[in-house]
Amino acid sequence: MIKVENLYHSYSNDDKYAVDDVSFEIKKGEIFGFLGPSGAGKSTTQNILVGLLPLQKGSVEVAGFDVKHIRNKMFNKIGMSFEQSNVYSKMSGLENLEFYRKLFDVKTRKPMDLINLVGLAGKENIKAGKYSKGMKHRLTFARSMLNNPEMWFLDEPTTGLDPAIAAQIKDIIRQENERGVTIFLTTHNMYIADELCDRVAFIVDGKIRIIDSPKALKLQYGEKRVDIEYFKNETLLKANFSTVEKADKVKMIELLKQYDIQTMHTREATLEEIFIKVTGRGLV
Repeated sequence: MIKVENLYHSYSNDDKYAVDDVSFEIKKGEIFGFLGPSGAGKSTTQNILVGLLPLQKGSVEVAGFDVKHIRNKMFNKIGMSFEQSNVYSKMSGLENLEFYRKLFDVKTRKPMDLINLVGLAGKENIKAGKYSKGMKHRLTFARSMLNNPEMWFLDEPTTGLDPAIAAQIKDIIRQENERGVTIFLTTHNMYIADELCDRVAFIVDGKIRIIDSPKALKLQYGEKRVDIEYFKNETLLKANFSTVEKADKVKMIELLKQYDIQTMHTREATLEEIFIKVTGRGLV
């Protein structure tokens, strides 16, 4: 669905690149996470893919279309949910969707169905300018689904949402993916990426550092460890052991034999910990 080769982009038209020799492919039906801190090049890359920024150098294909020569038909196949909601504030939520659906040349979903899907039922006739930030974000998310996109671009889809609504949005993403929608997810939230993505790319300073599945990255870079809480002389103590190092395994067995165990949990490295290990950078 997406093929990017040797992509460069400079905002100053010189050799200071916001996107620097980026290449990747996304297969049909895949959820691909594009992960990095603010200013890493995520939004720049995404904006080139959806035609908001001109292609300066490199080659990009999206849903079978060359973005250097964008045709209107491409926009019938893609959907885009922006991090910064850009709704029409003087229109109601329902009017926003009714207006936007008229821009497509393909069959669209019923706006009220999408209103209900994202939890805005009962708010559809309120002007969008009076919506909270989270409600605007859900309206933008709903709008991106109107044309039943084959290629769905999601930019921080759960930002500013309470946990219950965020879980609902993630369920919708999974459901759309199950029916064959390919998803390009840009985020600095490693937890949502770990939950949803088939593969992820780590990008820092405009360069991709690594591309792989979250599971493969954990196996390659993570440390397998066990956290144990135990009682010693009526005092609760904590210990941490490697499950692969021989000396640690011997110590753990001795501890299990000698003391009453309160809790024991295996622990794998988080995607955020691996990101820091691979890139040497945090996510802020």
